[in-house]
Amino acid sequence: MLNIDRNRRSIRLPDYDYTTPGAYFVTICTFNKECLFGEIKDDVMRLNDIGSLVFECWQGITKHFNHVRLDEFIVMPNHLHGILIIDNYKGEAYLAPTTNPLGPKKGSIGAIVGSFKSSVTRRANKLCCSIKMHLWQRGYYEHVLRNDIDLNNIRKYISINPARWALDHEDPSNQELRDIKPFISYEIL
Repeated sequence: MLNIDRNRRSIRLPDYDYTTPGAYFVTICTFNKECLFGEIKDDVMRLNDIGSLVFECWQGITKHFNHVRLDEFIVMPNHLHGILIIDNYKGEAYLAPTTNPLGPKKGSIGAIVGSFKSSVTRRANKLCCSIKMHLWQRGYYEHVLRNDIDLNNIRKYISINPARWALDHEDPSNQELRDIKPFISYEIL
């Protein structure tokens, strides 16, 4: 029996097909927002071994999902920002009418992110041998990029993210900002 939190609010667009061709901005955070992937020094992200795995697995998405292209992305100490571009996708699964599939639709942003998170976790647990790591926060944030201005603003936001780490509410050393509910504006002036 699955235990599903029915009070959890979805941030997904209602009735939107997340296999639709287009650009999607995703943010995936570590469990308890722990800094597991490295550190930022002199405004540059320095990946540790697990951070390098995250980087490698993100780049590997296109090998497993041939309808996906990667755009700008960055692995941060406790999260990843990336743009996924879905090209025309014609991969519908034909299931018997008596089945009720669980999980995200094949080829969707949810399926891609789930596969990525699973791959990183599996490989990180092998790397760390006896420790079974709980790497990821449940779910992820996504934003459908609706035009070139939106796309270019997000690209810039991602590229300057390490330089803005000291101002980021996700930086554990910045307790003052952690106590404030985050407001993210992607408009670059």
